[in-house]
Amino acid sequence: MSVTDDAIARIKAMIVSGDLRPGSRLPREADLAAELGVSRNSLREAVRALSLVRILDVRQGDGTYVSSLEPNSLLDAMSFLLEFHQDDSVLDILGVRRILEPAATALAAQRMSEAEIEHLRTLAEPPPSSSVTDLLALDLSFHAAIATASGNKVLASLLDSLSMPTTRARIWRGITEEGAFERTVAEHRGICDAIAAHDPDLAHARALAHVAGVMEWLARAAG
Repeated sequence: MSVTDDAIARIKAMIVSGDLRPGSRLPREADLAAELGVSRNSLREAVRALSLVRILDVRQGDGTYVSSLEPNSLLDAMSFLLEFHQDDSVLDILGVRRILEPAATALAAQRMSEAEIEHLRTLAEPPPSSSVTDLLALDLSFHAAIATASGNKVLASLLDSLSMPTTRARIWRGITEEGAFERTVAEHRGICDAIAAHDPDLAHARALAHVAGVMEWLARAAG
């Protein structure tokens, strides 16, 4: 392990142990370097690396702080990486969605209130004149509402990170596949019905079929 890697590991250990808490300011650079037994240059490299993944927040002229450590903040770095690699890994990204999204939908079926279900139905029923981009916006909102209703912030943030990298593939499907619009609407209605019935098994199955359908189309289109 390099000196910088060791410094990264020790700063993370201080956060995990509670010595450094979310929002707290790190000690002065010279003091922290002495405490960790590393040079100030190695400490700066460690701080830079941890700031890139949103664990630390470097504020010019003010100091370095532990971030809020909220899941949506920590997952921003992963979202960037997924966006960067989306052209050659979109099927892999959809494969992860196929695992996580049915689980989130099953949880939502157990927890969604009647008011939340009614809102979900409005997202599942686009006007007939909707364009592909209109449908995509509603599709993103539909799945985000379900993920949020799962009650698991980490799961919801993961799904949000995984959603945007597949946007281009979904637009292309809407443009090129006959009946894609109607099929998506019908599948969303089915998911809504399962959630409204508070049937997690059915909700899981319909969400799985929904994501799998996109994967099957993309595999055929890529082949």
